Amino acid sequence: MHTSIVIADDHPLLLKGLQDFLTEKKYNVIGSALNGKDAHELIVKHEPDIAILDIRMPYKTGIEIARACKNTVKTKIILLTFERNGLLYKQAKDLNVYGYLLKESALTEIEKCIDSVTKNRPYFSTGIEKYFDDNSNGLNIEILTPSEKRILKLIAQNRTAKEIAEQINISSRTVEKHKSNIIKKLNITAHQNSLLIWVKENQDMLL
Repeated sequence: MHTSIVIADDHPLLLKGLQDFLTEKKYNVIGSALNGKDAHELIVKHEPDIAILDIRMPYKTGIEIARACKNTVKTKIILLTFERNGLLYKQAKDLNVYGYLLKESALTEIEKCIDSVTKNRPYFSTGIEKYFDDNSNGLNIEILTPSEKRILKLIAQNRTAKEIAEQINISSRTVEKHKSNIIKKLNITAHQNSLLIWVKENQDMLL
């Protein structure tokens, strides 16, 4: 019998990419959702074997869903994130979630993770535990300069590089240089829109 799976991510392209990948690999994806409320309802209704959830979603986070499901359904939770956030990692461990994958490596690790979880063995992204051993405080946004923090806040407001440049009176090229430095300092894997996605998932850290 095929493992039944529910998936949820508030980024439509990432959700479609994950669904297409799992379907191609012959997994039984019985439902998908773009927010935490719908994801939780799908889990309660269908009680899938596994739920693969983005940590940061509107209405309910992956952590909140894992907490709500802990003693009510048998679904095993796998959390997906771009973040190397020590607090979220600790919460996931405390909730005994079965999987914790960094999105940057999710498609290369997801099959191994699902296989491990179906055998009742928790699976955490390769190297993530070592990362938190080496960086015991998790992510430290204080390593950024005031200018870099300001640029992050403007990115969170959906401002383009050109708009940011005009607002703080620097060149677009300088904005891009700042963005590149931020990506390096926060150890974000560089790909298209990676900084924007990271900012959207970590807005509470920018307050």
